Amino acid sequence: MAVAWIGNRETQLERAVRHAAALLHSSRCPVFSFDTDIHGTRAAIALAERVGASYDHANGAGLARETALFTDRGGMFVAPGEVRRRADVVAIVGDLPAIHHGYVAELAGTPPDLTASNRREFFLIGNGKAPVLPLDGARKLTRLSCGRGVALGGTLSALRAQCAGRQVSAPVSSFARFQSALADAKFPVFLVSGLSADALALEMLQGLLADLNRKSRASALHLPSSENGWGSTLASAWMTGFPLRTGFARGFPEYDPWRYDAARQLTAGEADFHLWIAPDAKKPPANGNDATLIALAGTERPVTGAEVTFAIGKAGVDHDAVAYSARTGSLVSIPAKAASQLPSAAAILRSIAEHIPTGAALPC
Repeated sequence: MAVAWIGNRETQLERAVRHAAALLHSSRCPVFSFDTDIHGTRAAIALAERVGASYDHANGAGLARETALFTDRGGMFVAPGEVRRRADVVAIVGDLPAIHHGYVAELAGTPPDLTASNRREFFLIGNGKAPVLPLDGARKLTRLSCGRGVALGGTLSALRAQCAGRQVSAPVSSFARFQSALADAKFPVFLVSGLSADALALEMLQGLLADLNRKSRASALHLPSSENGWGSTLASAWMTGFPLRTGFARGFPEYDPWRYDAARQLTAGEADFHLWIAPDAKKPPANGNDATLIALAGTERPVTGAEVTFAIGKAGVDHDAVAYSARTGSLVSIPAKAASQLPSAAAILRSIAEHIPTGAALPC
């Protein structure tokens, strides 16, 4: 099975590595975007430091909003295990990524330990799609909405105002039931992700939580728009002191969520080189400014438009991995389910780094 291509032609892995390194070394403004495990992230950031590149997640918009909440404002958060054990009122804020629907179903199918009824009350804030809940062990999910034309931030604003006893122009549906559930609740929790919640909605939710905590208690559970992405955010923070959307253009790490937005840089023609790492090649990146593309993807054929393509194994399937798990709120070790000879993203990146002519040692 071929694992490397230059253009559309198969080639030896070593030759592809040397060619990719030469292209990267000759670039003036390289950009990395990746969706990979912790080892791949560390190797990508180490390579970015060596060549002065900036880096971002492959689908970084939602992650950037979540990161901004932590870096700019902060909030009240609880661990997923604590929610599973104690939450008796669960409010889902907007759409949650499909990867978290199983966790919501698990909440619906297990009893909390702080209520005599041993049942959880479920609410859905906004007009998002409701996760499928099991019939046993949970009541019907109640939607809280100001109507189809009102965005999630507007619904949260109205909900916050009504909870504070203020009048609103568009009342929230089923508010009386929500207010009654909060009054009886021992441990209410709001599940939120940056997938559908914009910066205003995330900030408004934390304002609502602050209001509720003046008289009782309530908290939020952050369910990231991408588990790999949040793991990469944490890895970036411990390696550089900054989250994703950091660059090394001036020889040291600089965090700028607008400047180092990889999609924006490529669209604006600011980058002349794009290193893309993805678990599959179903959605190749937009490359309208003719930046040189090097692709590391789970693929059996060359990626369209890529100067060099590397076929990589899937983390936790083809090779052992360390990844972020939203169910535990921490990093977990994942043994390979079906170990193969496909190289990992980290292995390819380290090989490219070894062919970059520089005297500096890799940081990790």
